[in-house]
Amino acid sequence: MKNLALIFLLVFASLIGESREPVPSEPSHSETNYLKISSELMQGVMDGKDVGELQKTLAEADLDVLAKQLKTDLNKKTFWINVYNAYIQIILSENPELFEDRGSFFGKKRIIIAGENLSFDRIEHGIIRGSRSKLTLGFTKKLFVPKFERKLRCKKRDGRIHFALNCGAKSCPKVAVYYADRMDEQLDAITKQFLTKVTEVKGNTVQTTVLFSWFRGDFGGLDGVEPFLKKYGIIPQNLDADIEFKPYDWTLYLNNYTEV
Repeated sequence: MKNLALIFLLVFASLIGESREPVPSEPSHSETNYLKISSELMQGVMDGKDVGELQKTLAEADLDVLAKQLKTDLNKKTFWINVYNAYIQIILSENPELFEDRGSFFGKKRIIIAGENLSFDRIEHGIIRGSRSKLTLGFTKKLFVPKFERKLRCKKRDGRIHFALNCGAKSCPKVAVYYADRMDEQLDAITKQFLTKVTEVKGNTVQTTVLFSWFRGDFGGLDGVEPFLKKYGIIPQNLDADIEFKPYDWTLYLNNYTEV
């Protein structure tokens, strides 16, 4: 009888075990595609979806895994431009009054990525621009660079990023979702799109965005503006241009989306 009872208990336990639904395991950090999540974050913001879980995943990202996935400059630009643009929309949609003090808005730590609390300035000038000094127009690097920044920053400067980053103002470039496998062509497309819209040619006078002046070090100085415009077919190749810069309209302007 004791043996029969034991057999019955074992069979009953096995049946219960088989009837239970398997509990899905959380993906490990090494399985998480942070590049893809940055694109999903930006797309979710554009679609008006709740992106809280995506923000949480990026905040808790493993730094070493993130750095491994952002090995190339194109991957770094993809990830950080998506993050920058998405958080501009998220934060200013919730608290538009923050834009009244722009120095504080861009300089204050507001975005947590891989456990690091970052400001918009740190993402733009420290990481995407490769630790450039904001005050020297991009001609010099910062003297003291934290480990997090050194680990994730771009190695080479790319003037095109200034036509992809959107700071929430009316004069800013439009916001798009960027993907690692198309990033280079997307940067070319958004650059041409933006410069075509804002550049006017009147005789030899060319009026264009003041972003060229603010970040002139990223374009090889002011002498690099004309060749850059010609490279993208914005002005005629044979034009000896007199470059002028338009004033920047800092009026808050969100949801300014496009596709590239």
